[in-house]
Amino acid sequence: MNTMTTSFFRTALILGLLSAIGPFAIDMYLPALPSIGKDLSAENNVVQMSLLAFFISFAIFQLIYGPLSDMWGRKAPLYMGIGLFALASVGCALSNDIETLIAFRFLQGIGGAAGMVIPRAIVRDMHTGVQAARLMSLLMLVFSISPILAPLTGSAVISFYGWRGVFWAVTIAAFIGLILLSTQLKETRPKAARVESSLGSAMAAYRLLLSDRNFLTLTFIGGLGISSFLVYLANSPFVLIDHYGLTPTQYSIAFSINAVSFFTVSQLTGWLGDRFGLVRVMRMALTAFSFTMAAMVVVMALGFNQLPVLATFLFIGYGFLGLVIPTTAVLALEDHGEIAGTASALMGTLHFVTAAVAMVIAGLFFDGTALPMAAGIGLCAVAAFILTQVTIARRRVAEAEAAAE
Repeated sequence: MNTMTTSFFRTALILGLLSAIGPFAIDMYLPALPSIGKDLSAENNVVQMSLLAFFISFAIFQLIYGPLSDMWGRKAPLYMGIGLFALASVGCALSNDIETLIAFRFLQGIGGAAGMVIPRAIVRDMHTGVQAARLMSLLMLVFSISPILAPLTGSAVISFYGWRGVFWAVTIAAFIGLILLSTQLKETRPKAARVESSLGSAMAAYRLLLSDRNFLTLTFIGGLGISSFLVYLANSPFVLIDHYGLTPTQYSIAFSINAVSFFTVSQLTGWLGDRFGLVRVMRMALTAFSFTMAAMVVVMALGFNQLPVLATFLFIGYGFLGLVIPTTAVLALEDHGEIAGTASALMGTLHFVTAAVAMVIAGLFFDGTALPMAAGIGLCAVAAFILTQVTIARRRVAEAEAAAE
């Protein structure tokens, strides 16, 4: 393996680990949600607010870190965010009531947002096109370790140290991230590139991005795909543990299987992109993803709602989603290299705002069974498909009009 290839994989590993710190704080404590409710005398819907609080701050504060990374460089905001994440994690571990836990989870989300938005900007700093898709998919390979290992690790930690041990564990993970950031990652936003970046330029960049139909469409397609997974994430502990009767460890294994499907298929992004083009790969994968999830809802509504049925459809559907997420991200950032941090920030915020809305709506209909969760997942997938078809039709009309001129 030559030096360039080694550097490529090392960069993907570090960026993936930095990206995974925030989600690790979600996935690792999922098995603990029922026990947190019992220990802090809180209802399930109130305990879920600790998850929603994290998502809200995680989404909104990406808008801050993106422009900061364009103005200050990529590393300084990462130091600030991960440091805050570590301090908030300690606060979560020491919380004695649900209100305090929710408040520190909100602060934890503020810090974790840096690890989500800035690594995508670093990818765009370094590469474009299929090479960027390869690096993004490798980053996602490391990132996907979180939903595989985190619930299993969380179950083990909870069994020995209780749910508070989860937050001490993510504090340690944050400090490891800070060490890697300081010793292994180079600055990819040179001072010369920061000269034109300011608060005014950030506002202008956001206006440009919000008027870019191609950027917004690709962002919302990816956001709806992510929403389908986060609806599952928010409801699955109660469905799989309380409804289907799995133990926390069995739940962790079941949850991890979908992540294996997601990241395994995502590694085909570069090869398929070389052969068919990223746009075509995205469209084919999205079609298969939406039809799989729609079929799941229909089958379960007809009464075939056993756990193996649900698990099979999710495994197949989330495999296709593994192609949708990296391709939409790369294509959305392709034309915005000069404002990659800001563009990545807006993309991340819109992703998680979309997901938060989907989670709230799905929560309103949640009755402890699997069907409302499956319906929420299916609606997100179908909405992404419809948005894609409308966009394709609009583009064809535009191309026909341009040809006629």
